[in-house]
Amino acid sequence: MEKIIIAAVSKNRVIGRNGIIPWHIKEELKHFKNTTTGFPVLMGRTTWESLNKPLENRINIILTTNPDFSFSHPNVVICNSIFDALSWCEENNYSKVFIIGGEQVFEDTLKVADRMIISELKFDVEGDRFFPQIDLNEWELVSSSDKSEFVIKEYLRRK
Repeated sequence: MEKIIIAAVSKNRVIGRNGIIPWHIKEELKHFKNTTTGFPVLMGRTTWESLNKPLENRINIILTTNPDFSFSHPNVVICNSIFDALSWCEENNYSKVFIIGGEQVFEDTLKVADRMIISELKFDVEGDRFFPQIDLNEWELVSSSDKSEFVIKEYLRRK
């Protein structure tokens, strides 16, 4: 099963501010939706809470260490660890899972991800949540697609 980090990241590596994404770019949201639809999306509880509802046509896997956290919905799965979440995806025969944040989840999955799809915004943003530094010795840039406000860069883990 392929583990794919997908994120929109400002020039100064910001991914969030006060629990929300500090920009709204329709073209980037459409790219995210088109890429992830039909596959599980794995996120931390704070990212989940910023969405207000499950993402449609995707299994929403929420990571939390809070034993009292619950949410009843047919497209929501709650897991207590990344290992449990990835195991659940494999047991349910998904060919890929998209890791969608936030900061801690990206940090914790950077070593196990197979691919990254990063929308690099062409501007700086103020924020309090950041995408981790990418070690380009571990990742190879395999494609780049320039859009008006961002560049979609796809990386594969070097063998």
